[in-house]
Amino acid sequence: MNLALINIKQLVTVAAQGEKAKRKAAMREIGVIENAAVIAEGDRVTWVGRMEDLPMANLKEAEVIDCIHNVVMPGFVDAHTHLVYAGSREGEFAMRSAGATYEEIGNKGGGILSTVGAVRSSSKKDIKKNARQTLLAMMKHGTTTVEIKSGYGLTFRDEIKMLEAIAELQNEEVIGIVSTFMGAHAYPPEYKERKGAYVDEIAMNMLPYVASHKLAEFCDVFCERGYFDLEDAKRILSEGRRLGLKPKIHAEQLSASGSAQLAAELHAISADHLEHVTESGVAALSGSDTVAVVLPGVSFFLNEQYAPARALIDGGATVAIASDFNPGSCMSYDMPLMMTIACTHMKMTPEEAITSATLNAAAAIDRSHELGSIEVGKKADLVILNIPNYKFLAYHFGENHVQKVIKDGVVLEV
Repeated sequence: MNLALINIKQLVTVAAQGEKAKRKAAMREIGVIENAAVIAEGDRVTWVGRMEDLPMANLKEAEVIDCIHNVVMPGFVDAHTHLVYAGSREGEFAMRSAGATYEEIGNKGGGILSTVGAVRSSSKKDIKKNARQTLLAMMKHGTTTVEIKSGYGLTFRDEIKMLEAIAELQNEEVIGIVSTFMGAHAYPPEYKERKGAYVDEIAMNMLPYVASHKLAEFCDVFCERGYFDLEDAKRILSEGRRLGLKPKIHAEQLSASGSAQLAAELHAISADHLEHVTESGVAALSGSDTVAVVLPGVSFFLNEQYAPARALIDGGATVAIASDFNPGSCMSYDMPLMMTIACTHMKMTPEEAITSATLNAAAAIDRSHELGSIEVGKKADLVILNIPNYKFLAYHFGENHVQKVIKDGVVLEV
């Protein structure tokens, strides 16, 4: 059945007009149409415009939704998550509240390796069950597409278990899912004294299997002091790209490492985190097609430095927002909340936040040709919001304003 959204009080299209993403001042041009309508046929948008211009013939045999009191915008794209995991780490939250740092917690057996142990001892069925609950909650908050990383297994068997779980969820769930292999998330305990051997394991065994079995689209590396250095990151990402996996990189989270420049050099799809990116790193990203993905919820949750979103935008980088939902550093998948934090702590405008959570976020997973804006020919992924205008979304935080979610032209029961 075709779908018609009519009498839309305010439609936010984030129209890309043929561009993959928006930069600088264009990020504030979000394409607002008052008293608007959208028509979808099948899973695609076929008409967008003002009600007064709507061809009434398009309403025949269509499911009609009257949005006279609503704002409609593209479904949110969460371009960075670690939502397939096991266990819980609220104890670490208490430790941080008492003053412990991220690195101190890791040195005491917490952090990433804590979740690694829980994943290794869990079945694929169990981690899928946990992920399903999160995916449903994400959709209720307006997220229609999400990226999911492996990286909590750190053995061949357990990384493949995670990626197979993600692949099965792709086929079983309504929400759009893209998969990223991140065996280079941390060094497993059994390789503590022979880190080079673990890099070999990733490059020579894990990557070829992941690529040949099409278990991931992207390859990511945590390039950071105490984790994977620039040389190792370059080797892993280059080998992954040779095998057909597009590079991403966890860059400049805890210190300035030069990984933003590496991301630009390798033409990575995205460089994520960037809390400690330098001016030269900003310049490198601004002169590249690599999307700078900032993670407001992580800095908020850990009470640490925020990425310089204002400098990145003004410098000309393509900036996106993601939740980085994970058990250790951001237990929230609420994209509107991430937008609020971006506005209050990262000097972004509401318009820039919307662009960063839709079109530019789609670019960060190489999907902006079909997601992230409401335009003819793109996927009909929309959210209907019970708010008076688009600025209200980030302003009134802590409440879910999503009234309906539409995925691939289908109104979801969420």
